Amino acid sequence: MDEFQIETAQNVGINQNVASIGDRLLGYLIDSAIILLYFIASIMLLVTLDLDMGDAWAIYLLVNLPAFLYYVLLETFWDGKTVGKSVMRTKVVKLDGSKPGFANYFVRWILRIVDVVLTSGGAAVLTILIKGNGQRIGDIAAGTTVISEKQKVSIDDTILKEIPMDYVPSYSQVTVLNDTDIQKVKNLYDEAVRKGNHNIILNLHHRLVKVMNVEPKEKPVDFVAKVIKDYNYYTQNM
Repeated sequence: MDEFQIETAQNVGINQNVASIGDRLLGYLIDSAIILLYFIASIMLLVTLDLDMGDAWAIYLLVNLPAFLYYVLLETFWDGKTVGKSVMRTKVVKLDGSKPGFANYFVRWILRIVDVVLTSGGAAVLTILIKGNGQRIGDIAAGTTVISEKQKVSIDDTILKEIPMDYVPSYSQVTVLNDTDIQKVKNLYDEAVRKGNHNIILNLHHRLVKVMNVEPKEKPVDFVAKVIKDYNYYTQNM
């Protein structure tokens, strides 16, 4: 799953996960199946009612108006989602991270004619692959994209830390901590190291020294790292 960065109105960078073509295709198939079933149900209803042919066409068009406006209506009133998008956990957003308005949804809906209908989806797939930020032609015109709301979890997001076979722990007192404690410590530590925020590391150092009641010999940054490794050593070997 690719990522791209958006800039908010406050010039804050936010990483978004681009919805994969596979997720978008499956979502499209689900939505298409729903629309098809609706059309079939409406035809069966009209046949059952045995209406006059002169009136039937007008009623047919009226009854099937919700299906015709399926995408623009659902995306507008369901926060950028359709049934298919909801199932696949994707949604339409603006490139600046804000919620699209009706005009944005309307533009991308109208251009489905080019993206999907006239080219059998070829134009949409090609444009998405070229752009790299989840935009088909309709999205480019509307200033939108489709993102995935699925959370990507890697080993770095957990408390797990790879420990060498010959690792020697220093602080058995880490066992006074629990998984929740060490996860918070690790998250704060990783972010502080990434951003070079020494104050956070100092605060973690002081807090851990107090809770564990130890006198560390290492520098604060090395001590916190050691605590995380020691916790993994003792919990993985219990």
